[in-house]
Parts: sequence; C-alpha cells; structure tokens
Amino acid sequence: MNLIACTPWGGIESRPVYLFRLTNSSGAFVELTNFGAALVSAHVPDRYGRLGNVVLGYENLQGYLTDPNYMGVTIGRFANRIGCAAFELDGRRYLLEANDGANTNHGGPQGFHRQVFNHEIGENYIAFHYTSPDGEGGFPGTLELRVRYEWTEDNALIIGYQATTDLPTIANFTNHAYFNLSAEKSVIDGHKLQIFAQNIVEAGADHVPTGLIKPAGAFAFGGNDIGQKIRQENGKKTGINICYILDKQADNLSEACKLSDPKSGRSLIMRTTYPAIIAYTGEYIAGQIHQPFEGLCLECQYFPDSPNHPVFPSATLRPGELYDHLIELYFS
Repeated sequence: MNLIACTPWGGIESRPVYLFRLTNSSGAFVELTNFGAALVSAHVPDRYGRLGNVVLGYENLQGYLTDPNYMGVTIGRFANRIGCAAFELDGRRYLLEANDGANTNHGGPQGFHRQVFNHEIGENYIAFHYTSPDGEGGFPGTLELRVRYEWTEDNALIIGYQATTDLPTIANFTNHAYFNLSAEKSVIDGHKLQIFAQNIVEAGADHVPTGLIKPAGAFAFGGNDIGQKIRQENGKKTGINICYILDKQADNLSEACKLSDPKSGRSLIMRTTYPAIIAYTGEYIAGQIHQPFEGLCLECQYFPDSPNHPVFPSATLRPGELYDHLIELYFS
C-alpha cells in the first residue's frame, strides 16, 4: 500500500501548485507536482539499500518557473521538433509558435511544461488533467489530456498518457526526466546504456529529421559507457541527441533501454508502447543548479517532425479516437 502525501507548493495566478509524494512499503518514493505534471524526484536504493535521488530537479516551485531544461516535465502537445514551426493536416496548413530557431520544440514556449494541471489522487497513483484549447500554440482542436503516475511496491514508476480531441490534431507526449543513477552531482560518463534499436532517424544540425532512416552504426548502444559515445571536438564535449527506432512490433509494450551505474549498483529498465526513444546526454543543461552532462534524458515518443514526414508513424489524433500510451520505469 502506498502512502500519498500532498503539500502546498505555491501558486501561479491564483492556481494552487502542490508537491505530491508517493511512498511504497520499502520506503522508496517519488515526488511529483501538478506544475507541468512533472516528476520532481525518485528516491530508490543502491546496492546497499541506501536511498538516493536519481532524477534531476529543483527543491521549490521557483526552480521550475525559471528552468530552461524541461526538468522532469510532461511535454505536449508535441514532443521534440516540428520543422519550420508548421505542418499540414487534411489539406490545411497550421503555423505554430517557434521557440528553437525557426522550429517549434516541445510544444512551443507555452507548452504543457508551463501549465498548471488539475489532479486526482488514487490508491497508489496521481493523475493530472489538462484541457488545451483549440488554437493553443497554433495546434488545432480542444485536447483533453490525462497523465497518470503509478508507483508500485517493486519500485516501478508507470506513466500513462490518454488524450482525446474534438478536431483532427497531432499529439505526442513524453516525460523529460534527466536520470543520474549515482544520486550524486556528477557527470553521467560512467553510466552504461543499452538501447534496443538497430536504426536511427537521421537529423540535421538543428535536430530536425531529414526524412531518412539509417543504421545506428557508431551511435548504437549495446551496454557501452556513455562517455565512450561523447565526443571531443575542439576541446569541447559534444553529446548525443538522437531518435532511436525501437526494435518492436506495433504498439506492444516492450523494452526500450537499460541504464545502469556500476558505482552505485542501480539500474533502470524502461519499457514503452511508443515506437521510438530519444537519447539526450544533456550537453545543453543550463542554470546555477545543474551542469552539462549531469543527467541523461530517455524520452519515449513518436518520431520528431513526424507530421511533415508521411512515411513516419502517424501522430495524428482524430475525434472519437483515444490516444493511449505507456512508459514504465523499473528501478532496481
């Protein structure tokens, strides 16, 4: 049986913000907030049973209000880039808000990461609800999103996304947690990563896909130290920000990746119904609290810019359909 605690955490324009803590019988716990439907922390044991926080975040709401890194938040309406901040659907062209050069990234400047969600508390879960009005950020249709976080007895965090719309639209939601299994303020170079993917989505320097699919090659992760993949160019570390196409069938729930830290003994296995996962080594982390390469993002989602590439898996959501995807994080 989980213990769920709710603590006032400030407010935004008269809307209250809360910090929720879900604790299982072993004492391991996760913390969430209804601002951005964000994962704030995950305190799980190392090989000696000592709890430590393995998710980058902030100690107060102000940290999230000024955060440029999308720490732990829910991303919507569309995770990752949409090229030229525009897409066409059913013969109509939609113009979005650009916030990454000429492109839209993570739903635009006022995406779901900047919104206060309503909440409901269940026996072992917290569910967050947000209604995105027609035209918000340039996206069509009034969209209803439910994000459900369940914390289990065996230290698994199960994140479920369900959404409906009243007009044809595009939808692509994920969680943007940065993981550091050492539970220390250190770079992730020594972590080992395995991604169950043979191919990647080719992208340009702006991380917008070219439309080509190619073998992962030198970017494949088969249990490698992350530091082996981070290159040095002109004396500066250059990280990974790549969309991997998962080796899976349709929308079946299957393993996406395994992350481990030999020093602490912690590991994370991620399973998902999504077709792809973005591995991002955090080279652009900014701010006074965290440093570049301190955390690894593993973002299960549809392909970036998929509305502009008909050969990619479709992220179109139509009236009468239910958007229904899972991301499961198993800590051990």
